[in-house]
Amino acid sequence: MSAQQSSSIFDLQIIPGITVLQFVWFAAAALVALILERIVTRYLRRFAKRQHLERHVSNSLVLTFRIVILLGVVAFVIRVGGVSPEGLLAFSALGGAALGFASTQTIGNFVAGLYLLATRPFRVGDYVRVGTVEGIVQEITINYTKILTIGNNLVSIANIQVLQKDMSNCLYQDELPKNVYCCTFEIGFDHSVSSERIAEIFTQILTQYGSKLPRKPTYMLLRSGAFERVYIVYVYVENPEDFFKLRPKIAEEVFLKWDVFRLKP
Repeated sequence: MSAQQSSSIFDLQIIPGITVLQFVWFAAAALVALILERIVTRYLRRFAKRQHLERHVSNSLVLTFRIVILLGVVAFVIRVGGVSPEGLLAFSALGGAALGFASTQTIGNFVAGLYLLATRPFRVGDYVRVGTVEGIVQEITINYTKILTIGNNLVSIANIQVLQKDMSNCLYQDELPKNVYCCTFEIGFDHSVSSERIAEIFTQILTQYGSKLPRKPTYMLLRSGAFERVYIVYVYVENPEDFFKLRPKIAEEVFLKWDVFRLKP
């Protein structure tokens, strides 16, 4: 094959405005970008681990680098690839078609992830409630927020759903010198035991934990109906994982005391 024939092959247009040579440049740029992204991402992950950075911080670094890589590839293609206006229009048309077929849910989820990383309504390690899910935030990514529940289940919630649901961070803002989380849970009783007895039960049980926690646990009547009374218990902890142990323990002790009063003649 002569040099003239080889040159003519590279000058062939795959689609209007895009030649074989330009397509080879695009493929090479994409391959180099992919390899570079993998190497630097791995380095950033290790760097974040050595510096004890929070996961959402390391995720933000990785995301920023990926955006820089994408912009660099686009600049390279335009500068070196010699893309003609017709080629740019062709790629724009292909990109528009791809976006049209892409799920709007996915795009919205990506934008929601960027918003969560920027506004930081909660951090990794915080005890939060998102809709009906509550637990400790394990990871915040572009697509999902992962929460560890008291049942030791790791729940992944799409970031767009996080923004659409009622969301609360249990980090307690007070004069306490350290970060303290105010975690709550509900306990319901029937009317077989008087309110005075129930108050006595709570006082006895919660007082025991006053010296072990940053602040003494408290309780409050939440609602009362024809068949039951429901109380809410406030537990203050520095480490949210402690709440996973304290909640069943306090509930069990309360019900044991309640059974004693309930079974008394």
